[in-house]
Amino acid sequence: MKETKQFTTVEQMETDMKKLKEIADSLNVDTFEGRAASQQPQCKFGSDGVCCTICGMGPCRITPKAPYGICGADEHAIAGRNFLRMAAAGSAAHSDHAREILHVLHETSPEGPYQIKDEAKLIRLAAEWGVKTEGRDIYEVAHEVAEIGLLEFGKPFGTLRNLNRATKERQEVWEKQGIAPRAIDREISTALHMSTIGNTTDPLELVRQAMRVGMADGWGGSMLGTDFTDIIFGTPQARGTSGNLGVLEEDQVNIIVHGHNPCFSEMIVLAADSKEMQDYAKSKGAQGINISGICCTANEVTMRHGVKIVGGFLQQEHAILTGAVEMMCVDVQCVFPSIARIKDCFHTKFVTSSPICRIPGSVYVELSGEDTETAYKKAIELVKDAIDNYQNRDQSKVWIPENKQDAVVGYSTEQIISSLDGVTNSFVASDPTGTYKPALDAIRAGVIRGAVAMVGCNNPKARMDHNHTEIMKGLLANDILIVGSGCASQAAIKSGFMDFDAKEICGEGMKRVCNLVGIPPILHMGACVDISRMMLLVTDMASEWGVNTTDLPVVGCAAEWMSEKAVAIANYVISTGLDVFLGINPPIMGSSKMLEITTEGMRDISGAGFTYNTDPHELVRLMVETIEAKRKALGI
Repeated sequence: MKETKQFTTVEQMETDMKKLKEIADSLNVDTFEGRAASQQPQCKFGSDGVCCTICGMGPCRITPKAPYGICGADEHAIAGRNFLRMAAAGSAAHSDHAREILHVLHETSPEGPYQIKDEAKLIRLAAEWGVKTEGRDIYEVAHEVAEIGLLEFGKPFGTLRNLNRATKERQEVWEKQGIAPRAIDREISTALHMSTIGNTTDPLELVRQAMRVGMADGWGGSMLGTDFTDIIFGTPQARGTSGNLGVLEEDQVNIIVHGHNPCFSEMIVLAADSKEMQDYAKSKGAQGINISGICCTANEVTMRHGVKIVGGFLQQEHAILTGAVEMMCVDVQCVFPSIARIKDCFHTKFVTSSPICRIPGSVYVELSGEDTETAYKKAIELVKDAIDNYQNRDQSKVWIPENKQDAVVGYSTEQIISSLDGVTNSFVASDPTGTYKPALDAIRAGVIRGAVAMVGCNNPKARMDHNHTEIMKGLLANDILIVGSGCASQAAIKSGFMDFDAKEICGEGMKRVCNLVGIPPILHMGACVDISRMMLLVTDMASEWGVNTTDLPVVGCAAEWMSEKAVAIANYVISTGLDVFLGINPPIMGSSKMLEITTEGMRDISGAGFTYNTDPHELVRLMVETIEAKRKALGI
């Protein structure tokens, strides 16, 4: 008889982290837990969004005795400007990531380290953009497509190309409401200009531009980044992996990749997998090379190579504290500068690779998207350096937690169609124009009540992964399918919820679907940049059903968000017509107008809005209510 699956609880993960925190304390180094405690109480003006620092007259804080800043701006203008600037910064981060990918595509060649792995997807995209492909070399096509993609960042006229992928209803809404994004960089620049001193103070118009700049991310930078990452490195397919701190190996060279842009991490993975480096590791006394990842770089390489997930955003310091990591290689975004201090207590080498992310105390090895010729050579040198560092490991300092879980990852939209069409045997890999009909039939029949896109980070304002896992359990018990990305996905992996056997925590309907289709109850769709996949998923489902995206029993949830990127994402998800539920309050609580606009006023623009609640069980109830209300409106 098969044993009942044993999940990893948040309490078990907290026990591991407590032990690692004790190691940090014994070495007199700080971790995020101590730094978060030292910041208490946090500034209420900042938390409420009513502190303004955008000019030299301030900072200005809104209080009952001082209801206006020096320039005359009130709390609604200040909170609105801060909200817009967060969305603009988040869009800039995702879009700069995409720009780097496009430069790499422009440098691809048959002999170079970066090559075209998904020619079929490139050909489809070229046809969509009107690029001639017949009789042309695939790399010539790739370079022309890359140049067109790069023009999306700064073209002087028109709107973004990818908006044409949306339903006609969405395109009409965006045009009518004035939120159809123009060039990506223009919307970011407009957002910053609009929010400088002496400009817009109307919170509704500031939110409208936040939606537009968020759209520049979701239907611009992020969507471009996802498409071209697939073309260069391969479109993800379902594959096995494992996750949590227990994936580190005592007898192997442990290299961690961390960040968001896969150009660097892909080269590290390929170099480590080479026979040359594997043999070299064994010659130095190791049993092999163990690559694992943190944050969204981890999601990228696990989808394409099955690389293990060592942890999410808040575990990056704890990974070093195990004493078993020879090297941590980072690219951009979500990297703690504290790693440079913690690594000094161990033998770990800390390598940064991008001019966007320069951290004192790291070894800087630049790997630019505009100079790909030496990328693999640099990766080989770094892996060799990590192997040489293995002999410097102090075994008395090594403590690796035992907890880890198996998972199935890599559910791109193409893979989801493939899995669904496995039911009807109509999928052709080279022409993924299959159908979502099995999923739609299950929703219409009520076997699946709806779906939730679980996205986002970790945040010390909540117990790490607690909101994620409690919400996931509640939704699955209510027969609601979950698609996940970013650190939310990693919470599911570490807990064991992305394993096929996780179906046992589902309601009877979801169990039946998991058994019939052969999928885990939570589908790993990738990195935070890949939330654009989710927008195409709901768009295609709405089109196939013949309804608007706002009608679908589908919502988004960021249970533990912390990054400005999450603000950009939430705005484009809402603009696409899906309600967004947040488990961490955004910094707008000091403005009654911003609260009203973001929860209700946005619905007049796009048909969707925010819901804020810091209780994960209450968020589950509210999401279920919303999904059931949408089902009722559809008459199902």
